[in-house]
Amino acid sequence: MAEAGLFAAYAAIGTMAVAPIYFGSFSSLDRLKSTHKKKRDHDEFTEFSDSEDEEDETEAVSTEDAYMFPVYGSIALFSMYLVFKYLNTDWVNYLLSAYFAVLGVAALAQVGVRIVKGTTGIKLPLYHVHLVHKHKTMLHLRFSNLHLAMLGVSMVLTGLYLFSKNWVISNLLGLAFSFSAITLIRLDSFKSGMIMLAGLFAYDIFWVFGTEVMVSVAKNFDAPIKVVFPKDVFPADGKLQFTMLGLGDIVVPGIFLALALRFDRHQYLAKLGYDKEKALPKALNGKHRGFGFPVPYFTSCMGAYVAGLATTISVMHVFKAAQPALLYLSPACILAIVGTAVMRGEVKQVFAYTEESKTEEENKAKPIKTAPTHRYNLRNQPGAQATPASAGELADDEQEVASVAKVLEETVDPIANVSDSESKKPKAKRAAKKTKAKK
Repeated sequence: MAEAGLFAAYAAIGTMAVAPIYFGSFSSLDRLKSTHKKKRDHDEFTEFSDSEDEEDETEAVSTEDAYMFPVYGSIALFSMYLVFKYLNTDWVNYLLSAYFAVLGVAALAQVGVRIVKGTTGIKLPLYHVHLVHKHKTMLHLRFSNLHLAMLGVSMVLTGLYLFSKNWVISNLLGLAFSFSAITLIRLDSFKSGMIMLAGLFAYDIFWVFGTEVMVSVAKNFDAPIKVVFPKDVFPADGKLQFTMLGLGDIVVPGIFLALALRFDRHQYLAKLGYDKEKALPKALNGKHRGFGFPVPYFTSCMGAYVAGLATTISVMHVFKAAQPALLYLSPACILAIVGTAVMRGEVKQVFAYTEESKTEEENKAKPIKTAPTHRYNLRNQPGAQATPASAGELADDEQEVASVAKVLEETVDPIANVSDSESKKPKAKRAAKKTKAKK
């Protein structure tokens, strides 16, 4: 009976590892761009929460970042080891719990919105909060009633976790973190991904087998940074014992698998002759996303991940000792991509493939915005004549009108680039400026 419960726990851990990778990878696929819709000259508010133009900003991981992953990870890990060793563990965990609670509320709410929208296809009007300072958008929030509802649910669940440390809610938070990370963090190339996996392969070996640091931090760190499942759901002594898997063993290979899926789609679209400056290929039937395509690289890499995870669990079960999962997962995922590329004769294409984050693409494509020119009707100004000028008069007085408009722009502009105290000039000075401009 105990063995059956243990194998059930292994199966549950495996399922919780694969699920966020699979769904997070497909969630990382951007909506295709094309000339299907008329280009906009300015930003417009989208009306519904599932608008086709609504995309999340992503963070790219470059080759330089990949080289530094093990370094930053080692610094963070050893710092946490020292903190737990020399400071009060309870107080440290209180601070960490508060930090992860804030992140958890946001992650759970976002995942909840995606699940509801994906399963029901619901469309709700959006609310917009737009904060502008000196003609620059400082903040633009878009949300619907669904976002507010999911935010309330996530706050309740996070509150229950902080109060009870329930392992089921802890798993929900961990899965939400994993899904969000795989969706939003993007490797810019397979080269970067392989460097990252190789570096973390060495990182895991050193900190698990070479020191006590990793195990010590894992035991003291009381936060939803792992998925767990009881070895026996109904133990005789009433004390639950868990088998676990760290979120790093899900997220790190997960963003590599997401890259493989995006490469599969890239290859398919290249065969169709897709060009974002042209209309969509007919084979897509007008779909900007949600269309099917062959996934040889994603399938092989997912199979390698499952095999590597099974190997990790088997070794752990046989030798009754914790195992660094990336020791098996990293080479499995790398070899799967390289092997598939060799078999398909696409090695050159694999290592030439690069992509940018959505934020970088927008910064490159977005033109530099200048301050808008405010035109004023001179007939509404004090002392101006009510009779409109003819076209000839406007042409003759072009320089005078331009000068007066410039003065009005500086003194009446409702979104001035100066503070209120600077903009409040004496009326005599304003009149003098106008007279001088006319001359």
